[in-house]
Amino acid sequence: MRICIASDGHTLRAIADLYQIPLDGLTELNPHIAEPDRNIGGSAVNLPPLHRDNRERLYIPPDCPPAPETGYLDQWIPLTPLEDMERTVYDVLIVGTGAGGSAVLWRLCEQLRAKGKRIGIIDAGGLLLPMHAQNLPTIDVKRYVQLFTNPKFSIPIGKQIPDFPAATLFHALGGRTLFWSGVSPRMHPSALSKWPVSLKEMSYYYNVAEDIMKVSRAYTEGSSLTQQLVKLLREGGYTETSGFPLAADTAQTRYGRVKSNVFFSAMNFFGYSLNLRPFDLAVNAYAVKVLSHNGKVAGVEVKCNQRSHILQAKNVVLSAGALETPQLLIHSGIQGGAIGHYLTNHSFLMAHGLMDRENFPELMGTLGVLIPQTESQPFQIQLYGPGEYFWYSYERQPIRKEVGVRFEGFGIVESRYRNRVYLDPSRLNKYGVPEIQIDFSYSDRDREIIEMTARGIERVSDIIQAPLLTENGRSDLCLMPAGQDNHVSGTCRMSENPALGGTNPFGEVFGMPGLFVADNSVLPPIGASNPTLSTVALAIRTADYLASRL
Repeated sequence: MRICIASDGHTLRAIADLYQIPLDGLTELNPHIAEPDRNIGGSAVNLPPLHRDNRERLYIPPDCPPAPETGYLDQWIPLTPLEDMERTVYDVLIVGTGAGGSAVLWRLCEQLRAKGKRIGIIDAGGLLLPMHAQNLPTIDVKRYVQLFTNPKFSIPIGKQIPDFPAATLFHALGGRTLFWSGVSPRMHPSALSKWPVSLKEMSYYYNVAEDIMKVSRAYTEGSSLTQQLVKLLREGGYTETSGFPLAADTAQTRYGRVKSNVFFSAMNFFGYSLNLRPFDLAVNAYAVKVLSHNGKVAGVEVKCNQRSHILQAKNVVLSAGALETPQLLIHSGIQGGAIGHYLTNHSFLMAHGLMDRENFPELMGTLGVLIPQTESQPFQIQLYGPGEYFWYSYERQPIRKEVGVRFEGFGIVESRYRNRVYLDPSRLNKYGVPEIQIDFSYSDRDREIIEMTARGIERVSDIIQAPLLTENGRSDLCLMPAGQDNHVSGTCRMSENPALGGTNPFGEVFGMPGLFVADNSVLPPIGASNPTLSTVALAIRTADYLASRL
């Protein structure tokens, strides 16, 4: 026998329904309750024992229906076959998935969320990493370099280009943003003043880019190593010195929001875009020619496994990089007055030094220091450390008597017409496109700035008491080969004058309505600052312009 206490308002009939017991049987067990519909709240009610035959009377919910089929993924991001993309006329087709292309994709998805427009994006490479390499616990510094330099993805074309021996192409979804440093300063006003965009407008788009990329100085905040060197350098005359402005989301995991993707890459833009609206993405799709009809862009011819596909589009955005974007334009017969010209990079110097470990507290933290360009200083210096442990934390750091510092100096290189990308019709790549060639040299002014940058690194070394390493009595301070900086830009630079640039101030190619460029190519003189933040800011601006026209 079981007993329950009736709740206020309950009747014998209600308890019979609740426990799935016949009312007659319950009345027999409770002769003291004469009326089955009388309120018996607080009274003891006898229930029959729970035998097997009683269990069969219990209420059992029906079986859940099978989950509906939703399709499946073969990999970590949805892909669209090129055969399907051939059957679509896109409102916007983006070529290239690095910083510029992925930024355009995100902004268009945000601005055209419910507009029914068709957006496609392709990349010449395949799937490599789902996030920035520095977010992966298996990639230490050595393996990082080994992966980045793998010729399957990083194609060393500079080996055949004497003027630009470190030139590389990078083919993979996300482009070089999978491996970039993340250092994200704004261009110095002296460089921006030469751009056909107002400082006020650039400030707005810098704010948008910094917000979405999570640019801040939080990564080195609280690091005694960084704080101590910043203080020394400011006192030593480098008053603008600061910790790195870094594209890194350092927010802690809270409220069930996991923060495992610290370092920013194009994959962040893809993540945002996938959750805003549909778009088509194809990889291993090498663009060989821009197509036009009646003087306006009409689409792109791409090749995959030597098979050609024609992708139709009302607007095309080229984001293949400062070497391959002009290659594609020139091969398509779209040359203009300046396409391929004004190739710009940074003179790139590197050195290493050692500091006495006893000068710092036990918990040093990481070292990320930026000495930016100023009106009187045409170069930028970056300090990384300690040793190889700027970001990798899965390996125990050995205790050493000295702290390693890496010095990187970036000098301004003049934007000159003679520095250019051109094609060699006698040499074709595997897709039948003429290979890239480069005419490049440093001007006398460039060489003066290289010397100033070298002296600057030596002075910084003295201020922070980190003597430069030497070998056979000679400092390891050296000028890296041209192209090693990965800051190549300017080959389709924006301008108000078609004779001096490849695109108008919104990135639209002169003489070809509907064809845009959104990568380092469009940057006019870049000063000494890292270009990625500026490329993203301008790409967002171009996307806004496109969205307003659509």
